[in-house]
Amino acid sequence: MTPTTRPTDVIVPVLRRLGIAVLTVVLASLFVFLAVQALPGDVAQQLLGQNATPEAVQQLRASLGLDQNVWLRYLEWLGGAVHGDFGTSLVSGSPVAPTLFTAFRNSMLIAVPAMLVGVTLSLFLGVVAGVRRGRTTDRVVSVVSLVVMSVPEFMVATVLVLCFAIGLPLFPAVVLRGSDATVGELLPTIWLPITVLTLAMAAYIVRTARSSTIDVMASEFVTTAELKGLPMRRVVWKHALPSALLPTLTVIALNVAWLLGGVVVVENVFNYPGMGKLMLESVYDRDLPTIEAIALLSAVVYVVCNLVADLVALALDPKLRTRQRRPRVRRRSTGSAVTRPSRKAAA
Repeated sequence: MTPTTRPTDVIVPVLRRLGIAVLTVVLASLFVFLAVQALPGDVAQQLLGQNATPEAVQQLRASLGLDQNVWLRYLEWLGGAVHGDFGTSLVSGSPVAPTLFTAFRNSMLIAVPAMLVGVTLSLFLGVVAGVRRGRTTDRVVSVVSLVVMSVPEFMVATVLVLCFAIGLPLFPAVVLRGSDATVGELLPTIWLPITVLTLAMAAYIVRTARSSTIDVMASEFVTTAELKGLPMRRVVWKHALPSALLPTLTVIALNVAWLLGGVVVVENVFNYPGMGKLMLESVYDRDLPTIEAIALLSAVVYVVCNLVADLVALALDPKLRTRQRRPRVRRRSTGSAVTRPSRKAAA
């Protein structure tokens, strides 16, 4: 903190953002629960089949708690979710939490390396392209990122499979084991999905980082640093990069949340047992507790990623902290400050 920064200038914005994050998660959980409950059809009837008797359907609805008030069911579900209990799967009859956390672990196995490599590489390429605007490096980076953004993920995955799984059999094309696969069994199969995810997320961050760097390099404080004779490398990485990073944080947060939440297309192309594949299977089987758990966990991931981006922005930009405590001065319509004359002056 600078000498002019009070502790409340840091604590109040952080607490405000934490409160907004908690409120967002609660509202997201309510929307997820009501949306799943509003799906057409009767779950009990679908599980028992069309030939089930009304008595059997009613008994199954009672056992599943579907005959209770919807708000009571929501409070019970939210209370269990807070403690890590997402209910019981309607398909397997086993608790949802172990299956969900296993799929999330598998998604993290490909998402975290893609995030680390993708964010680092894209920020570096974006800054270099912005500093070398109009040169060969900028043109190459811009064209490659635009091409990668234009090609769908399943097409990139298909090309990689043709090249490195069939043409040059270096990596397995698909995962043969299911959700019971261990980390050691998944390791040989994660490299192609990691490559696809890295290319998919890096392209967007490169474009944003390049635009931000161009704007910052044209600012006055960078020009002043150059006139003082500072080396260009120091000007770029010490002075320009923190300011250029601020507009890029939102894009990074969205892409990281997209990765950690499970990528449906990529996981299904490689038959990878992550959250994306589990979500499609749950929707197909109409496994409502699993669908609700996946949607809630994805919402939490998005909120946490955006919260981290906001906190990093607060740390990088002091203006976001001092903006909270501007002095309030009454002004005339012409813009000058209003001062109340004293009684002596009025006399």
